[in-house]
Parts: sequence; structure tokens; C-alpha cells
Amino acid sequence: MRALMSRVAGPPQSLTVEEVAAPAPGAGEVVVKVAFAALNFLDTLIIEDRYQTRPERPFSPGAEMAGTVAAVGPGVEDLKPGDRVVGYRGSGCCREQVALAAAHVLRLPPEVSFEAAAGLAIAHGTTLYALAERGELKPGETLAVLGAAGGVGQAAVEIGKRLGATVIACASSPEKLAVAAALGADHLVDYSVEDLKLRLKALTDGEGVDVVYDPVGGELAEAALRATGWRGRFLVVGFAGGDIPKIPLNLVLLKGCDVRGIFWGDMVRREPETFRRTVGRLIGWLADGSLAAPHVDRIVGLEEVPAALEALARRAVKGKVLVRP
Repeated sequence: MRALMSRVAGPPQSLTVEEVAAPAPGAGEVVVKVAFAALNFLDTLIIEDRYQTRPERPFSPGAEMAGTVAAVGPGVEDLKPGDRVVGYRGSGCCREQVALAAAHVLRLPPEVSFEAAAGLAIAHGTTLYALAERGELKPGETLAVLGAAGGVGQAAVEIGKRLGATVIACASSPEKLAVAAALGADHLVDYSVEDLKLRLKALTDGEGVDVVYDPVGGELAEAALRATGWRGRFLVVGFAGGDIPKIPLNLVLLKGCDVRGIFWGDMVRREPETFRRTVGRLIGWLADGSLAAPHVDRIVGLEEVPAALEALARRAVKGKVLVRP
């Protein structure tokens, strides 16, 4: 079968398309014929050994996918060949078939397409887990979303509205903010020309926001933390801006607020029941139409993945990049 492989740590152009042996399922595993895998910002890091986890080489990038169960291993009783599924693996999905733990695979209803499901587990899964489980976001609270036009940012705008929050979308250009506005954001902040802290304070009548969703990091993090209200929750999702900020802890003390880390990948490993509850909830919303399918920026073949990863690294992608193996 065809697979995109990372054999050495390096930039996207170091990846190669190869013929490799098809996998066989082990105990508690399923093999899925991949209809679409999805790329994420983490893939730009993991191939260069700059991510929190480093899979053993050679490996394929692509942490999530949707497709059809091809085979099941011993001990798997709730899935069977032919089932349409969505799954999360952390890496390894940019190939024609992939083996993964059955606990990290959920069946899809007929109303949900492979295209809609393939990019669901990470951006939307991370976001729902962050907002509902870690951020304890309540109806009527205010949510500030940094990087609101990126994959997880768009998910945060949509899911924040779905959970009943007033959503303040923050991004670096009018064009990116237009994407967030189309998703239902209540307020828009262009932090390339506006003071983020002052604008967030103004939009909350000086009280500060209840929850900050930060996948960007860098210099924006401290400004957003300073705009967090009493007993607010600052959610550390990632560092797409490149720099990992150093936070003055006196701000946490003075505001009585929490800084909470969101590590989706390790949560899936440690708490598979939380993963299934979170992604199952998203699938239900997609099926009943109360959540729009993730926006797809482009669909590429295996040979086009390096160029797509370079676009992700430049933050030149609005929504998801899907890979059709």
C-alpha cells in the first residue's frame, strides 16, 4: 500500500511516498481503510522532532482520519468490517490503511460524511474538551478566542456559540476576522492594530473575559491573561505563534484565575472514555445539524502533503487540509 513516510527529522520536503506492507490488527485494534486523513499544525512540528511526542521512525504524519473498517483484531466486539468510522492515532494516518486502538475509533452515522468527520477529532475534539471539560464554560459567559481563523480557532468560535457563550474572536487581519464573523462570533478584535487587553476589557465593561482560548502563545498570551476576569480560566492550547510565553504568576494571584493546560493527545491515552464522550458528542451535533462540518481549505494527495504542511506552517490555511491517500 502507499504511505507518506518520515524517515529522518526534517522539513516537509524530507517526506517520501513509498510502498509499505499493509498492517494487521493486534489485540484490541482495528485496521481502517483511510478515506481521508487530516493535517494539523502539530504535523509541521512532529516531522522535525519539535512536538511533545516523538513517534519511532519511520512513521507517517497525520493524526486523525475517517474511513471504513477493513479488519478487527482479537477482543474487538463493537466494530466490524465495513463500518464507517472516525479515528484518532496521534500520527500514522497519511497512508492507505492504518491500524489503531479500537478505543480511539467511533462509528459514524450515515448523515455524517467522511470529509466532515476526518478533521473532527483534533481541532473540534481539542476545543470541546478544552471549553467544556477544562474550561467549564457556561451559557452566558464570555469567551475570547485567539487565532480565531485557524483550525482550532474556528472550532472554538463555533463550539463556544453552541455552548451558549458570548464569543469574542481575535485575529490578525480583517480577512481572518471575516471568517470568524461568518461562524457566528459576537465581537471581533484585530490585534494587529488594536490593543488586545484594552479591547477585551472594553467589550466586557471592564470586568474581563471568563475564558480565554489560546492556541497562539507568544506576546498575545500575557495581554489576554491581563484581560481575564476574576476566577477566569486561561486555556493553554498551543503555540502557533512560535514562542512559548513566560507568564508573570502575580497576575494569576491578583485575578484569582486559573491557567489550565490542554494536552489532547495525552488525554486520549490516559482517558479514552473522555475522548469517546467528547468526539461522540461532536458526531451527534454534526448528525443533527446543530454544528457545521469543519471547513475544508483544500484536499490533497500524498505527493502534495509537503506543500500543504508548508502552508500550515506559514498559517496560510483557513480550516482543514484533508489528504486522500
